[in-house]
Amino acid sequence: MAKVAVIVPAAGSGQRFGAGRNKIFENVGGAAMFLKTLEAFTNRSDVCQTLLVVSSDDKDEVVERFGGHLGFLGVSIVNGGATRTQSVRNALERVCDEAELVCVHDAARPCVAQVWIDAVFDAAAKTGAALLALPIHGTIKRATDDSTVSETLQRDEYGNLWEAQTPQVFARDILVAAYAANTDATDDAALVENTGKPVTLVPGDARNIKITTTRDLAFANAVIKTLPKPTQLGQLHPFAD
Repeated sequence: MAKVAVIVPAAGSGQRFGAGRNKIFENVGGAAMFLKTLEAFTNRSDVCQTLLVVSSDDKDEVVERFGGHLGFLGVSIVNGGATRTQSVRNALERVCDEAELVCVHDAARPCVAQVWIDAVFDAAAKTGAALLALPIHGTIKRATDDSTVSETLQRDEYGNLWEAQTPQVFARDILVAAYAANTDATDDAALVENTGKPVTLVPGDARNIKITTTRDLAFANAVIKTLPKPTQLGQLHPFAD
């Protein structure tokens, strides 16, 4: 079983959420969002390290309110950067020597099931790079600045499009090389793709939502108790034995 270091970026401003503070402190499933996310990884036998990346604006609150809990979970805090890429880069510098794989998972995705983590960890161990993603099935329309339709894309233009999720998991040397070769990107898989390394898509689930708005928060609280159990692993991804 490959050992995995988990990086949880939580250093964004959360401005789109509109609560006047970072959304990571909002309650999901009875705990602060970022804690619920961390707990999905900290009790796994294959996880050897968990790194939480926070901004300087939030660090004092995280330490004062949650330091004891984070210590109990074995979570280390890393200072965030000006961008998500810089935040992950800061955490990569702290990854322990034991880790063979590095997983990056959004703090704002607390509704992640163990079977989905199993699936993407397993795929990354086999291929070196993998992420959870959802195929896009609906009709896609391009909008103007005033929210009117400017174009309806034909299905043959996007028939193989997938929406990226996290976790995104990579062999340690592959991710380190990708960060050394590139400057910025919206996700880690894009950096790896830019080096020419193929990245495996692992079918995800719509419940693994990234919380961006208050409506997303309500959805997350509604579905978090419906997540699949580990016995369903073989039904969820093509890498199960």
